[in-house]
Amino acid sequence: MKRGIHPAYGPIVVRDNSCGKTFLTRSTLAAKADMLPSTEWEDGNTYPLVVTEISAYSHPFYTGRSVVLDTAGQVQKFNARYGRKS
Repeated sequence: MKRGIHPAYGPIVVRDNSCGKTFLTRSTLAAKADMLPSTEWEDGNTYPLVVTEISAYSHPFYTGRSVVLDTAGQVQKFNARYGRKS
C-alpha cells in the first residue's frame, strides 16, 4: 500500500440501536473521531462511537429469524401467473 493516501484505521465502538448490543472493532471511521461521539469501553479506554440500526446481532440473515414479507399479494400474483398452487 502507498503511504499517506489511506485514511487512519483504528478502534471504534459500534452500538446496534435495534437490540442495544455494542462491540469493539476497527474501522476507517476512526479517522473522523473528532466528529463522532465517544464512549468508554470495558477496558477503561475511550473510543469513538458509531450508532447503527442493524448489525450481525439483529440482522435476520444472521439471527435465523428471516421472514418473507408479502406486500400487495406479490406471492399470490407470482403463483397465479406461473400456475403454482398455494
